Amino acid sequence: MAKDKNRDLAFDIEFFETVLSKHAAYDDVIEILGGLYTKAGRIEDGLRMDKKLVKLHPDNPTAHYNLACSLALVSKPKEALESLNQAISLGYRDVEWLSKDPDLESLKDDSEFVALVGQLKSYDKKD
Repeated sequence: MAKDKNRDLAFDIEFFETVLSKHAAYDDVIEILGGLYTKAGRIEDGLRMDKKLVKLHPDNPTAHYNLACSLALVSKPKEALESLNQAISLGYRDVEWLSKDPDLESLKDDSEFVALVGQLKSYDKKD
Protein backbone atom coordinates (compact mmCIF):
# COMPACT_ATOMS: atom_id res chain seq x y z
CA MET A 1 0.00 0.00 0.00
CA ALA A 2 2.77 2.47 0.93
CA LYS A 3 4.55 1.66 -2.33
CA ASP A 4 1.39 2.57 -4.30
CA LYS A 5 1.04 5.79 -2.31
CA ASN A 6 4.66 6.74 -3.05
CA ARG A 7 4.18 5.92 -6.72
CA ASP A 8 1.02 8.07 -6.82
CA LEU A 9 2.86 10.90 -5.08
CA ALA A 10 5.76 10.65 -7.55
CA PHE A 11 3.29 10.64 -10.46
CA ASP A 12 1.50 13.71 -9.10
CA ILE A 13 4.79 15.55 -8.59
CA GLU A 14 5.96 14.73 -12.09
CA PHE A 15 2.63 15.80 -13.56
CA PHE A 16 2.56 19.16 -11.78
CA GLU A 17 6.25 19.79 -12.51
CA THR A 18 5.45 19.35 -16.19
CA VAL A 19 2.57 21.81 -15.95
CA LEU A 20 4.76 24.30 -14.09
CA SER A 21 7.53 23.98 -16.68
CA LYS A 22 5.04 25.21 -19.30
CA HIS A 23 3.37 27.86 -17.09
CA ALA A 24 5.96 29.12 -14.59
CA ALA A 25 3.61 31.50 -12.77
CA TYR A 26 0.66 29.12 -12.40
CA ASP A 27 0.08 29.86 -8.73
CA ASP A 28 -2.33 26.99 -8.03
CA VAL A 29 0.25 24.53 -9.32
CA ILE A 30 3.01 26.18 -7.28
CA GLU A 31 0.90 25.77 -4.14
CA ILE A 32 0.02 22.15 -4.94
CA LEU A 33 3.66 21.29 -5.68
CA GLY A 34 4.77 22.87 -2.42
CA GLY A 35 2.43 20.57 -0.52
CA LEU A 36 3.36 17.51 -2.55
CA TYR A 37 7.08 18.11 -2.11
CA THR A 38 6.65 18.46 1.64
CA LYS A 39 4.52 15.31 1.80
CA ALA A 40 7.25 13.45 -0.12
CA GLY A 41 9.91 14.67 2.30
CA ARG A 42 11.38 17.10 -0.23
CA ILE A 43 11.25 19.95 2.28
CA GLU A 44 13.74 22.24 0.51
CA ASP A 45 11.75 21.94 -2.74
CA GLY A 46 8.56 22.72 -0.81
CA LEU A 47 10.26 25.74 0.71
CA ARG A 48 11.30 26.92 -2.76
CA MET A 49 7.66 26.71 -3.95
CA ASP A 50 6.39 28.54 -0.86
CA LYS A 51 8.89 31.36 -1.37
CA LYS A 52 7.85 31.59 -5.02
CA LEU A 53 4.17 31.79 -4.07
CA VAL A 54 4.80 34.53 -1.49
CA LYS A 55 6.73 36.47 -4.13
CA LEU A 56 3.78 36.16 -6.54
CA HIS A 57 1.16 36.94 -3.87
CA PRO A 58 2.74 38.95 -1.04
CA ASP A 59 -0.69 39.77 0.44
CA ASN A 60 -1.89 36.16 0.65
CA PRO A 61 -2.06 35.02 4.30
CA THR A 62 -2.14 31.31 3.40
CA ALA A 63 1.01 31.64 1.30
CA HIS A 64 2.81 33.19 4.29
CA TYR A 65 1.43 30.49 6.59
CA ASN A 66 2.72 27.74 4.28
CA LEU A 67 6.08 29.47 4.08
CA ALA A 68 6.21 29.56 7.89
CA CYS A 69 5.57 25.82 7.96
CA SER A 70 8.38 25.12 5.50
CA LEU A 71 10.77 27.39 7.39
CA ALA A 72 9.94 25.60 10.64
CA LEU A 73 10.60 22.26 8.96
CA VAL A 74 14.09 23.39 7.88
CA SER A 75 14.88 24.64 11.40
CA LYS A 76 14.64 28.36 10.75
CA PRO A 77 12.44 29.36 13.70
CA LYS A 78 13.09 33.12 13.53
CA GLU A 79 12.11 33.31 9.87
CA ALA A 80 9.18 30.95 10.45
CA LEU A 81 7.80 33.17 13.20
CA GLU A 82 8.25 36.27 11.03
CA SER A 83 6.27 34.61 8.24
CA LEU A 84 3.62 33.45 10.71
CA ASN A 85 3.33 37.00 12.04
CA GLN A 86 2.90 38.22 8.47
CA ALA A 87 0.20 35.61 7.80
CA ILE A 88 -1.71 36.74 10.88
CA SER A 89 -1.34 40.43 10.05
CA LEU A 90 -2.77 39.65 6.59
CA GLY A 91 -5.78 37.87 8.08
CA TYR A 92 -4.87 34.24 8.82
CA ARG A 93 -7.20 33.19 11.66
CA ASP A 94 -7.30 29.37 11.88
CA VAL A 95 -6.04 29.09 15.46
CA GLU A 96 -7.28 25.50 15.81
CA TRP A 97 -5.15 24.25 12.90
CA LEU A 98 -2.17 26.43 13.79
CA SER A 99 -2.19 24.96 17.31
CA LYS A 100 -2.00 21.37 16.07
CA ASP A 101 -0.18 21.68 12.72
CA PRO A 102 2.65 19.12 12.85
CA ASP A 103 4.76 21.25 10.52
CA LEU A 104 5.01 23.86 13.29
CA GLU A 105 5.89 21.36 16.03
CA SER A 106 9.40 22.80 16.42
CA LEU A 107 7.92 26.18 17.35
CA LYS A 108 5.32 25.10 19.90
CA ASP A 109 7.49 25.76 22.98
CA ASP A 110 8.69 29.14 21.68
CA SER A 111 7.26 32.04 23.70
CA GLU A 112 6.61 34.07 20.53
CA PHE A 113 4.60 31.17 19.05
CA VAL A 114 2.59 30.86 22.28
CA ALA A 115 1.90 34.61 22.13
CA LEU A 116 0.74 34.32 18.49
CA VAL A 117 -1.69 31.55 19.44
CA GLY A 118 -2.99 33.75 22.25
CA GLN A 119 -3.35 36.66 19.83
CA LEU A 120 -5.37 34.51 17.44
CA LYS A 121 -7.59 33.25 20.25
CA SER A 122 -8.31 36.85 21.23
CA TYR A 123 -9.37 37.56 17.63
CA ASP A 124 -11.84 34.67 17.87
CA LYS A 125 -13.39 36.19 21.00
CA LYS A 126 -13.83 39.57 19.28
CA ASP A 127 -15.70 38.07 16.30
